Amino acid sequence: MRGSSLFAWINSILKFVGPLSDFFWDVPTMVPAYKSIPLLGNFSLAIILLVGSGIYFSLRLHFIQLTHLKQAVSLMVNKRKARTGISPFAAFMLSSAMRVGPGNILGVTGAISVGGPGAIFWMWVSGFFGMATAFVEATLAQLFKEKNGNTFVGGLPFYGGALLRSAGGAGVVLSLLYIFYALGCLPAQGFNVVSSIGMMAEIATGSRIATNSLFYYVVAAIVLVFTAVMIFGGIRKVTAVTDKMVPVMAVVYVAATLVLIAANVHSVPYFFQAVFAGALHPDAFFGGLIGTAIVQGVKRGLMSNEAGQGTITMSAASADTDHPCEQGLLSALGVFLDTHIICTMTGFIVVMAHAWTVDPAAWKAAGKLPKYIMSLSQLTPDPTMNAAVNFVLTLCFCLFAYTCLVGMITFPEIASARISKSPVFITIIRILCLAVAVFGVLVNIAGYDLGNLWAFSDLANIIMCYANIPLLYLGFKYVRKAKEHFVSGSDEPFDGRIIGRELPCWPKEK
Repeated sequence: MRGSSLFAWINSILKFVGPLSDFFWDVPTMVPAYKSIPLLGNFSLAIILLVGSGIYFSLRLHFIQLTHLKQAVSLMVNKRKARTGISPFAAFMLSSAMRVGPGNILGVTGAISVGGPGAIFWMWVSGFFGMATAFVEATLAQLFKEKNGNTFVGGLPFYGGALLRSAGGAGVVLSLLYIFYALGCLPAQGFNVVSSIGMMAEIATGSRIATNSLFYYVVAAIVLVFTAVMIFGGIRKVTAVTDKMVPVMAVVYVAATLVLIAANVHSVPYFFQAVFAGALHPDAFFGGLIGTAIVQGVKRGLMSNEAGQGTITMSAASADTDHPCEQGLLSALGVFLDTHIICTMTGFIVVMAHAWTVDPAAWKAAGKLPKYIMSLSQLTPDPTMNAAVNFVLTLCFCLFAYTCLVGMITFPEIASARISKSPVFITIIRILCLAVAVFGVLVNIAGYDLGNLWAFSDLANIIMCYANIPLLYLGFKYVRKAKEHFVSGSDEPFDGRIIGRELPCWPKEK
């Protein structure tokens, strides 16, 4: 009782978070004069800023995310070893560990439930342009990375501090902002990991397991011990795990979904008809407006692949590459993997099932995860197959959440190096992040839905976008010069002189 009272008290204290998050996401659409503008009035400043930046960077970079996609794939499969830091492949997998998360299931399901199937089309569009944004921020992370012992550190706090050199504390402020972002997102990931393990146990046993039972306490302890061992082992230990876990969870999720598609192949034409028709005529589905479909597709797509937030740039900076643009291409490829493959798989399940036509009242009342489970049930009417599919996809959800949990703790550690390289300070940040994750686990065990705390994730996401996007424009001239050198085929090794700026790690040490 005391635990629930504590959670209720925290929830009431944080009741301002949801409205504040909505304000940052929706401004100025709440202004009647702006709202009355045809089509444009549906788009908030956040949507215009994110999508508009992706379009701008795509045009100025001559659609490098498309013209050099084959080279990006070659860079990914080439698992060369790193002399300092981690390999480009390891950095790609670490960033994918953050991108491929529960949002690939919950976010896509939520987007469809609000904006209709057409939201998937706009998610594809925003993801395509977001690849260019990801290229810019990852290249900037490489340009301004720094060496710390036998590793590289960098990302938003580092390139932000370098670009705003007239503002001495900019890097520190951005580091603190990123740590705030991680602390806001960690409880949900801790909650998701433990709750999904509980769901798998219930599927396997066919019985309900109380959240405050011994089982949940044991599971929570094991998860937290494994997480602590990983993060205190440093980034090399983390990437040793993500190198193996990310490909497995992505392949299993895609394979399981393809099995469902094959079993329901007669519904595939409906999927494409619903997506493309819903993109321009959403009224046929939920009576919504085209703006709703676009906003939901853009918002959930970008919040899944994180292009423009600067929140995955720490992994890009950690890589030992031959040219800064190499990691830019890999980051763009990561957006493609997340949005056009993993998120699309979720879209197939939800749209092909179209559970909203089977039981509209239940669909409307259900949350995001129950809607996804309802969709699985429609596609797997056989009880045995349904149990097997639910178990496998819940396992994927669990792995998605766990890799996010690890990344959410590892990346603040990298950001904190911009404040202080003291091992004691780094340890304090690790412990703080782990403690916040523990809180999310305790919320699950208490059986309490701390909704306002989950709203912290959306608030932290949009604040990071507002902080990062202006810096991308500020540093874009350097990215363009680096890109021109990269595509020229020059044998001249890259160094700071090429972009007209002295850089900490370019030229590379021999």
